[in-house]
Amino acid sequence: MTVIHAGQLTKKIKFQRPSTLQDSYGGPARTWLDVATVWAAIQPVDGREQKRAHRIASEVSHQITVRYQANLTDTRVVSSYRALYKARIFNIHAVLNDDESNVLLTLLASEGLE
Repeated sequence: MTVIHAGQLTKKIKFQRPSTLQDSYGGPARTWLDVATVWAAIQPVDGREQKRAHRIASEVSHQITVRYQANLTDTRVVSSYRALYKARIFNIHAVLNDDESNVLLTLLASEGLE
């Protein structure tokens, strides 16, 4: 089982999901709604990890590790989410339940705008 100490989760990030509202002209306007605010570790993916992650998403540039949260486990849903850390935006591509132990989640993400 993977163990991570609270001191390793040093980045406070927000997960957001897309939503559509009406703009002032009655047309659709995309906005983002907060889903969760959690402590995380954000690490760039090295070349070996990028090769492995290529099977999941060709643009993966970072791994985001958070404590397990049931609302963040479904890749079909979470792949439309983004994570915000300060002014940085990470688009989520996949979610991995480390060791299937419901302790940690690793999210594969790419940095930048949609």
